[in-house]
Amino acid sequence: MVLPSRTVEGYGASTYGDAFADAYDRWYADLPDLAACVTTVMELAGATGRVLELGVGTGRIAVELADAGARVVGVDSSEAMLERLRTKDCDHRIETVHGAMEDLATLADAQPGIFDEPFDLVLLAYNTLFNLIDDGAQQRCLAAAAGLLGPDGRLIVEAFVPDDSSEAGARIGLRSMTADEVVLSVTEHDRVSQLITGQFVSLDEHHGVRLRPWAIRYRSPEQLDALAADAGLRLLERWADFDRGEFASGCERHVSVYARSTT
Repeated sequence: MVLPSRTVEGYGASTYGDAFADAYDRWYADLPDLAACVTTVMELAGATGRVLELGVGTGRIAVELADAGARVVGVDSSEAMLERLRTKDCDHRIETVHGAMEDLATLADAQPGIFDEPFDLVLLAYNTLFNLIDDGAQQRCLAAAAGLLGPDGRLIVEAFVPDDSSEAGARIGLRSMTADEVVLSVTEHDRVSQLITGQFVSLDEHHGVRLRPWAIRYRSPEQLDALAADAGLRLLERWADFDRGEFASGCERHVSVYARSTT
């Protein structure tokens, strides 16, 4: 079904996390590559390396990294997401920072005790960078992250590859359906701005109607490389997944590894 154009008003830095915190682990428990992600991050960061995860959320990856021996700092704009993380991290191994990724430079200046020591790896997993939708926000985030890397540090971006054949405009679809819950997906895709906004509308016989808004500004791998270059980063490797499969035309996702530019 195609609908008239709509926009999501009142959407802010913490909107997504606050809306999804209670459902994130349930909805995304089956995301692939978690074990491979942890293995790759640990190899690139070192067995006891310092890892900064931006958009750490409920700690889906960060807790596993801490279990593997990494020293993890997690930044998220949603306190609701961070509270979920802390319930999993009972031993307080992960240092959490409440704040927006696009303001990473300001966060680092405000908390030198956490950010003074360089990081061996910065991780932006599962489309996290695309959650920054304001003009210039993605480049500011990458530039600030580059400045926090050590001399041999690495920055990883995992993201989907935009589908040039996907339709623009507004649509309604079914995300999931169980005996007691139906989740509808309402989206609007603006090709010019490369912006997709949406709502997941949960209809639950026990809890009624729940709205979960989201928005992303996507980039092609080539556009991402240009943003990274402007932020002082250069592409080292690009894989199809965290298992380091070959990236080629037709791949739906990519894992891109960057280092600080030497020039």
